[in-house]
Amino acid sequence: MPGSRPVEVAAGVHSFRDTCNVYALRSGSEAILVDFGAGAILDQLADLGIERVTDVLLTHHHRDQLQGLERAAAAGIRIWVPPVERELVVDVDRRWACRQIDNDYDLRQDRFSLVEPVPVAGEVAEYRTRRYGGFDVYTLPTPGHTVGSVTYLVDVEGQLLGFTGDLVYGVGKVWSLAATQWSYTGVEGQVATSVSCAVLAEQGPELLLPSHGDPIREPQQALGDLRARLQELVDLRLETPWDLEEWVRQPWQPVTPHLLRSRTSFATTYALLSESGAALLVDFGYDLATGATPSTERSARRPLLWPLDSLRRDHGVERIEVVVPTHYHDDHVAGINLLREVEGTEVWSPDNVAAVLEDPRRYDLPCLWYDPVGVDRALPSGVPFPWREYELTTHPLPGHTLYAAAVSFEVDGRRILATGDQQAASGAAGRDVLNYQYRNRFRIDDYVRSAELYQSLRPDIILSGHWPPREVTDEYLQRLLADGTRLAELHRELLPLEDVDFGGEGFGARIEPYRSTARPGTALHLDVAVRNPFDRPERTCVRLVVPTGWTTAPERRAVELGQHAEASLTFAVTPPVDAQPVRRARVAADLTVGDVAFGQQAEALVDVE
Repeated sequence: MPGSRPVEVAAGVHSFRDTCNVYALRSGSEAILVDFGAGAILDQLADLGIERVTDVLLTHHHRDQLQGLERAAAAGIRIWVPPVERELVVDVDRRWACRQIDNDYDLRQDRFSLVEPVPVAGEVAEYRTRRYGGFDVYTLPTPGHTVGSVTYLVDVEGQLLGFTGDLVYGVGKVWSLAATQWSYTGVEGQVATSVSCAVLAEQGPELLLPSHGDPIREPQQALGDLRARLQELVDLRLETPWDLEEWVRQPWQPVTPHLLRSRTSFATTYALLSESGAALLVDFGYDLATGATPSTERSARRPLLWPLDSLRRDHGVERIEVVVPTHYHDDHVAGINLLREVEGTEVWSPDNVAAVLEDPRRYDLPCLWYDPVGVDRALPSGVPFPWREYELTTHPLPGHTLYAAAVSFEVDGRRILATGDQQAASGAAGRDVLNYQYRNRFRIDDYVRSAELYQSLRPDIILSGHWPPREVTDEYLQRLLADGTRLAELHRELLPLEDVDFGGEGFGARIEPYRSTARPGTALHLDVAVRNPFDRPERTCVRLVVPTGWTTAPERRAVELGQHAEASLTFAVTPPVDAQPVRRARVAADLTVGDVAFGQQAEALVDVE
């Protein structure tokens, strides 16, 4: 309880029982803390010979771990948080304001967060060792109790200590099973706990120091027993049991001897192996053997690197050299920045995808990742490029999204075509579903074009983003062409294209950047892309609608466009000098073509700082 006496659990490491176990690691007269509880340990420092706490490292965001953090901030102590859960500490006001309450199927215990925000020094570096105070600390992602939970591994006088948060409570026990149910009827957190225990066991800790419970002096037994019990618990919940041990032991399946398919990633990652010991990955998003939670918020989605250990151990891979994304969707790219930071992997992107990766805020598209992804090399479409002993080529593949590419190459005597999410192998009688989404800027003839591309390339195997590899036959290629052709015909039959042709998207204007930041009195430039929907030349006029007190220059712009032609018009938008900070102020583009008023066809969002 708060006010209890600290107990030494390892050389120079004391446990203090507060709302959670708070661990103090002393180096001379200074110390770092793992977790903070209500902060009562600050009243006990003198008894430990500690004059100053330099850093607090948080294992996860739950209130019992950090409810007293205001004391740490006031004392000038640096506070470090798991990357995925930063917003649940520093921006929790917004979280409380926006979190869905009614009709809620998201069962994560994210509301067990601070009631008021606290500033932090930064995020801990996952999969890397960093120095905090007098200690070198390795941060190992261990989701389970929460999506973003981490374990800290510290060598103290030759003994490897694992500060596990609430991953494990004791031998075969967890602090909370309720916390591991992330979704309605789901088992994601329980599966994640099992995987995390296996990954932690591989690190060989000699002593586990949990947030609740006593020190665990038999880590392997504790973690092994917990995994066995969780396997049985999960089996009772699922119609088809999952072999969690097999997942951890062999996360990669061979497509050919030098081409592997990850079976633990949400959107499938493929690894092309070189005899040089290098690997090229196609796509790298979330490693979610655990399944996907209902929420797509950042705090609910987390990339992990643990399957790379199997590439090294079982497949002779020495370095992850390159990653090639098929498209920009979060489940295909979310882990790329982490891959670059930890592995030094370069990003080689198809040129029609690169712009979205590097500046996602510019586009009004679904499934954008939160952060820009830097591109080391843009790959021109249709131009072969070498990597090690292979030659690969990217091809534009609009359909699922306008900004997508197929990647063709030959390995082990087989012609391969990676197509991302273009088609889904989930239809009746093995019939692939054409996986188009209108907001991804679908165009009516996209699937005719992709079927024609497949026929011209004649791959032996098609790799898809979420479904098993498919052996390609002439019958399959003909069926894709027939389905694509009928899809286009149906759109032409259903839409009034002979009168007004705004294509599959259904809108005649678009503003870029879609999201931007402006300062009072400073102009912001917006580009408005417009389309003439008629089969005759027409004068196309755009007027920007802005908040009261804002100005635009010019007030309106017009351009003569040929039939079905498009153009881009630039405006300068300026908030007033005395504008107050605002989030997501709306700017709209009002479109008139000829004598037909189509109204406010597009909007953009502007934050004023």
